[in-house]
Amino acid sequence: MVKLKCNDYGFECDFVVEGEVENVLEKFGKHTDEEHGIDYSKESLMQFILRKS
Repeated sequence: MVKLKCNDYGFECDFVVEGEVENVLEKFGKHTDEEHGIDYSKESLMQFILRKS
């Protein structure tokens, strides 16, 4: 199980997603694209997860 939070990446945002890797990648990527206008690739998001470990 992994967890990503927007405020960990410089956003003034309380969005948090937690769960299985694929689900987190999809939901966090969709959120950052729709709410912050940044379209991260799945590879970039995976790097976020790996760096937190």
